[in-house]
Amino acid sequence: MDSKTTHLYDLGELDSALTESILKEVVDALKEKGYHPIKQLTGYLMSGDPGYISSYKDARKKISSIDRSKIIEFLLEKGLK
Repeated sequence: MDSKTTHLYDLGELDSALTESILKEVVDALKEKGYHPIKQLTGYLMSGDPGYISSYKDARKKISSIDRSKIIEFLLEKGLK
């Protein structure tokens, strides 16, 4: 492969991959702390209150870095495929 080849990346795919990665990290952190991730994430997404997400392993900071509407959109796209 030529090292001068231009690579095109779909911004939507990169955004989706980042969202998925962060969600997995947050879910893992919540599980480690003994929380029910689905209930905690539902509370956060419905209310916008980051207090639903533990600060363990920077989970709260990570989840807050993504707009809630993007998380909901990502989850719907994954669930409706």
